Amino acid sequence: MIEARHLRVLRAVAATGSFSAAARELGCTQPAVSQQMKALEASAGTPLLIRTGREMRLTQAGEALVRHAAGILAGLTAAEEEVAAIAGLRAGRVRLVSFPSGSSTLVPTALAALRAAHPGTRVSLVEAEPPRSVEMLREGDCDIALAFRYAGGGAEWDDLVVRPLLTDRLVGLVPEGHRLAGADAVAIGDLAGEPWIAGCPRCRRQLVEVCEDAGFTPRIDFATDDYPAVVGLVGAGLGVAVLPELAVESVRPRGARTVAVEPPVEREIVALTLPDLAQVPAVAATLDRLAEAATRA
Repeated sequence: MIEARHLRVLRAVAATGSFSAAARELGCTQPAVSQQMKALEASAGTPLLIRTGREMRLTQAGEALVRHAAGILAGLTAAEEEVAAIAGLRAGRVRLVSFPSGSSTLVPTALAALRAAHPGTRVSLVEAEPPRSVEMLREGDCDIALAFRYAGGGAEWDDLVVRPLLTDRLVGLVPEGHRLAGADAVAIGDLAGEPWIAGCPRCRRQLVEVCEDAGFTPRIDFATDDYPAVVGLVGAGLGVAVLPELAVESVRPRGARTVAVEPPVEREIVALTLPDLAQVPAVAATLDRLAEAATRA
C-alpha cells in the first residue's frame, strides 16, 4: 500500500535531485529517505528512481506517481484539517501565499483578526505573484492564494473557489516636478513620450496592452518586482509608472505624486482555494477575515 509520507519524500527527491538534499529539506536523515524510497518502490512493484551520476532521476512510473501525488496530498491535507476543525478550531494550519502589496495591506489585518478569534490556528505566509501563486495552490503547496487579474482573465480560475475581495484601480505615478504632477487625472496617452518604470511581469504586460490601446508603445527604462523601488525611481525623476492603489498604499511615495488615470484600469483582487479545502473551517475562517480586511481597505 502506498503511504502519503512516502509520496511526500518522493516529491522532495524529485524536486531536489538527491536523497541528501531531500533529507535536508524534510529535516530527516539521508538513510531515512533512502529507506522510505525502498519501501515505496516495494509497494509500487517497480523502480521509481534511477541514479545518474550524483543525481536521482525519475523513471516513467516515478513521474506518474509524482504527477498524481499533488492531488492525493491536497486531499489528505483537507481531511486532516477537517478533523482538527471538529475540535472547534483549537488546532489547524493554513498555508497562505500572497503577492507583495497584498501581504503588506490586507494580510496583516486579516491574520490579526484570525488570531484573536482562533488563537490555535497557525497561518504561514510566503510571497508569490500570480500565476505562480495559483500554480502553488493547484500543486498542493498552499491552501489559499491571494491573487489578482485584469479584465479579460477568462476561465483561468474556473476549477477553483474564487472569493472576490476588492477592485483595485491603477493610478499614475510621476515625479513631484513633472508637468502633470498637479493634474487631477491624466490620459494614458499624455505620458506617451515618457520613460517608464514597470512592475511585476503580469503588471508589465498589462501596462504595454493599455499603452498600445492608447496608440503607443511605452519605453520601459527600468523593470522591477519591488514596488518601493518603482516609487524610488519615479521620485528620483527617472520616469513615470502606473501602479495599483494597493501597492501605493504600502509605500511612502517620497518625491512622487499620484494622479488618476483615464480611462480607468482596474484589477480584481481575490482569494482562491481548492473546492475541497473551502470546506475546511480554518480555511473558511481565513477567507472570511481576508474579506473583512478588504472591506475596511
